[in-house]
Amino acid sequence: MDRNQATGLILFAAVILVYSMFFAKGPELPEATETPAQTEVVDSNQPEQQSTTQAVPQPTDSLMQVQNQAQFGDFAALVSGTEESLVLENEVIRVTFSNKGGEIREVELKTFKTWDQRPLILVDEENFSLDYQVQTAKGPISLNNLYFAAETRQVSDAEAPGQELVFTAQTPSGTLSRTYFLPNESYVLNQHLDLSAGSTLLTDRNITINWEGQLKKHEADIEESRRKTYMNFFTADESYDYLSASSSSDAEQVRTPLKWVAFKQRFFTSGIIAGNQFQEGNLAQETPTDTMSVKNMSATLILNLDQNGSDISYFFGPNNYNLLRKITPGFHKNVEMGYWFVSWVNKYIIVNLFHFLERFFTNYGVIIILIVFIIKLFLFPLTYKSYVGMAKMRVIKPEIDELKEKYKDDPTKMQQEQMKMFGQLGVSPISGCLPMLLQMPFLFAMFFFFPNSIELRQESFLWAHDLSTYDSVINLPFTIPFYGSHVSLFTLLMTISQIVYTRFNNQLTAAQGPMKNLGYIMPIGFMFVLNSYPAALSFYYFVSNMVTFGQQYLIKAFVDDAKIREKVEESKKKNANKKKSKFQTRLEEAMKASEAQKKKK
Repeated sequence: MDRNQATGLILFAAVILVYSMFFAKGPELPEATETPAQTEVVDSNQPEQQSTTQAVPQPTDSLMQVQNQAQFGDFAALVSGTEESLVLENEVIRVTFSNKGGEIREVELKTFKTWDQRPLILVDEENFSLDYQVQTAKGPISLNNLYFAAETRQVSDAEAPGQELVFTAQTPSGTLSRTYFLPNESYVLNQHLDLSAGSTLLTDRNITINWEGQLKKHEADIEESRRKTYMNFFTADESYDYLSASSSSDAEQVRTPLKWVAFKQRFFTSGIIAGNQFQEGNLAQETPTDTMSVKNMSATLILNLDQNGSDISYFFGPNNYNLLRKITPGFHKNVEMGYWFVSWVNKYIIVNLFHFLERFFTNYGVIIILIVFIIKLFLFPLTYKSYVGMAKMRVIKPEIDELKEKYKDDPTKMQQEQMKMFGQLGVSPISGCLPMLLQMPFLFAMFFFFPNSIELRQESFLWAHDLSTYDSVINLPFTIPFYGSHVSLFTLLMTISQIVYTRFNNQLTAAQGPMKNLGYIMPIGFMFVLNSYPAALSFYYFVSNMVTFGQQYLIKAFVDDAKIREKVEESKKKNANKKKSKFQTRLEEAMKASEAQKKKK
């Protein structure tokens, strides 16, 4: 036994000894000492005890008043009161406030539910905090410590009807007020902050806004939610930026004036918008190690108070592109539309087409099918030209094989003769590929549109219970690297359709060598990539493959290789004595220079 153990035993024994000496007979005391007389004495003294109890807080209250005066100065009279909740709501949103601070405590989106069908609370008191601080001679004071009088009223303005909530607090130099206005059918909450009456109590005109939030899980797939959750901000000079979406933590100190800051989640956004501008801001976010929240974010913003008050707006709502672009400049950036070379397809074509079809159809699987047919019909001329270009290459394949055999020991000469033959026959080797490249922006645009489309959220189709997430038909007892622990049936169908289409396409083009095998490798790769992506995306690609297959089969039925051969022969006779073009001449010179360079090495 070491010294610590011995000391512990001695102390333990001492405690038992002391307890047995002084407290062992404690339970017998009430029976032995309880007498009627004593009971009557106790009863007769109860009023005195109650009055004494009521009198005790008086010195404490005085002490608290002194402390409040020392801490809050002329605001001391406002730090005591009874907290009450007040509500502004319309058809789409319900906002709960507290008269303590005149601040937002909870925001519920009434037309949406969480993935497990609970009310969607975007802001709550446990996970969010919004704090306005002003500078006084006593130091910084939070408005959250002050009690306000509250008044709710209806606004019947024909242009902007809604509800208004006015918080007021009296100070020695006048009234402080926070006026909130919630228009009907709007996700925007407007606030007018007027501290001008208390300007003599403030040491400067700046107010510090501290906004912190633990963004709650609203979707079943938390990993996908975290990939799509990050902080966005927009400067007063109309420059958009964001914190990293992939790193576990990121922070930025923005010295330039800010117009708005948004806590952007996959399908919903909480944003604060300055009527004029925020002077600067400190922004930070991090990914927690648990799954209780998606990400934790904080923003500290400096607002300069105007003489007649300052306007601030909040947005609490869905990431709907047509909705967000009407809020404030740059706010539509909270919906990711893809890189610049494909974003125009989503912004000007797909979004408008999608919402147009929503007027007539409620089934989003049907809408996706119709979008495929409309786009394929629009791109049909390019598909036709691509098929004819590949057919021309197929019918002249014997000539190409002959040149390869004739100049198999001289690749440069073979390429020169090929180019010469292409010119004579009126065939371009890229005529089949160029139309396909022109269609690529539409394929890539969907890669961004469907994963970020809130319209598809919790919409079912066939076996997919939610088109905004993967359609798991088999849950595996293990995890396959880069694939996952489930099997998405739409992704599997897309892969099979792509392989069938590739085989059909190889027959049309008579593809050989690496290009032939590459067409089979790509679908397998996409199967791994898209297995955890939204079912709507895989379904779109599956339908697109089937329609493309049908188009080419139909074109093949009406395009005769014999007729194409006749046109090739006509071009051959017509261009028999045709001089080389400048482009062809330069291309041959470049090929010769390249070959000479290789020989020198």
